[in-house]
Amino acid sequence: MLTLYDTTLRDGAQGEGISFTLEDKLRIARKLDEFGIHYIEGGWPGSNPKDIKFFRRAKEYQLDRAKIAAFGSTRRAKLSVEKDPNILALLEAGTEVVTIFGKSWDFHIGNALRVSLEQNLDMIYDSVSFLKQRVPEVIFDAEHFFDGYRGNPEYAPKALSAAQEAGADMVVLCDTNGGTLPNEMASIIEKVKPAITVPWGIHTHNDSEVAVANSLVAVELGASQVQGTINGYGERCGNANLCSVIPNLQLKMGANCISEEQLRKLKELSRFVSELANLPPWTHQPFVGDSAFAHKGGIHVSAVQKNSNTYEHIAPELVGNRQRILISELAGRSNILIKAEQLSLRDEGDRGAVQEVLNRVKEMEDQGYQFEGAEGSFELLMKKALGRYQRFFDLEGFRVIVEKKGYNPPYCEATIKVLVKGIVEHTAAEGEGPVNALDNALRKALEEFYPCLKDITLLDYKVRILDEHEGTASKTRVLIQSGDGEKEWGTVGVSSNIIEASWEALVDSLEYKLLKDIERTP
Repeated sequence: MLTLYDTTLRDGAQGEGISFTLEDKLRIARKLDEFGIHYIEGGWPGSNPKDIKFFRRAKEYQLDRAKIAAFGSTRRAKLSVEKDPNILALLEAGTEVVTIFGKSWDFHIGNALRVSLEQNLDMIYDSVSFLKQRVPEVIFDAEHFFDGYRGNPEYAPKALSAAQEAGADMVVLCDTNGGTLPNEMASIIEKVKPAITVPWGIHTHNDSEVAVANSLVAVELGASQVQGTINGYGERCGNANLCSVIPNLQLKMGANCISEEQLRKLKELSRFVSELANLPPWTHQPFVGDSAFAHKGGIHVSAVQKNSNTYEHIAPELVGNRQRILISELAGRSNILIKAEQLSLRDEGDRGAVQEVLNRVKEMEDQGYQFEGAEGSFELLMKKALGRYQRFFDLEGFRVIVEKKGYNPPYCEATIKVLVKGIVEHTAAEGEGPVNALDNALRKALEEFYPCLKDITLLDYKVRILDEHEGTASKTRVLIQSGDGEKEWGTVGVSSNIIEASWEALVDSLEYKLLKDIERTP
């Protein structure tokens, strides 16, 4: 049986910019178990207090499928295994699985450990043997195995033999530096397989951008376990990305390691982990990224409309993703028609409106607008062309003041006058910045008439300079991502004045919310 071993909580947490709290780690562990991961490496209990606390708390949770593994190293050269604090910490973690790594590269043994090659084998044997007598399952990670084999093909397999003779349940071949190419990996695995007498796994890093490919090669050659991380997080360039490994195994290689229902939660899992890692989702990530099944060119869209297999290697729903039709200056009529269908805006009398929208999109994108990340603004544009747009208020004017005195933070205030439902509202509000002050003033003027606007939260605010050579007089594009707890939408504004560009995006965001609420009203 092929098993999935996730090391997001240990190896993934070593990635730059990632720091999971204890609660983060517990939540991710439960999510991984729900998804169907077989092994969850919780951390290194001998290295920090947080991981020790994790293993204590993890005992309180009854996982449905996954086994929690504690990670550590072989004993130190000058300590007996019974007195090594790192080894004892592994036992104190109380897990049914322990994974320890040991050196298999003679270069590391001489330069990092500074022990003899025979001493290193003794350290591996003693550690595995001691743990196996006290823990149900022991996995041995042969660190730097492929570099070790290239450097000394006679010695590296001896590290595997020492672990096997000591009772290891599995040995894992590690490409720790991530420098092995798939053809090299296949050749080395074929040569060492005769020396492996227990189930074996693969652990690859992505420094050469082939960690996923190497993992799949290893499975093809008989690996019964794949180690990796969600979203490929990890030190330097990361680990094998399980969000790519799993669907390739499941859908392309016929290795049924999880259920179809669980696979459909892959994108959800990817987003969940990225949120807790406080990292933006990778838009172009294969399988689970927002752009993985996004189509922009008119010819592509026309073909996908006839048969999605023309430009999609799998059905996006299999991994919990969806097809997206992008609207841009490269769009053709097919893009607009499909988008109209997705928005339930198309009928037989709309052909002229479709052409009008297409022309308008190309004209606006020439001015700097971008609708790929602003589907809310595009839907408003579509409704205006179809005569289905409703105006909720009219701007009579606004003024924004920014005052800076000495070294104190600047003071920002916005005053706005709008006509709403026949009534003139004239309000003012302060803010952390000019855009925030304007947003607060507009909401203050409208919320009495439209209470649902209180539900809107600004999720993201991006500013892009479009004409860099114009300096501070450059045209600016503002993209705003908003949400109301149920749905998220993007809106866009463009102007040589950043306040006006922000105003356009803010107004679209509020109008989109109001139109959607009207549509939901019976």
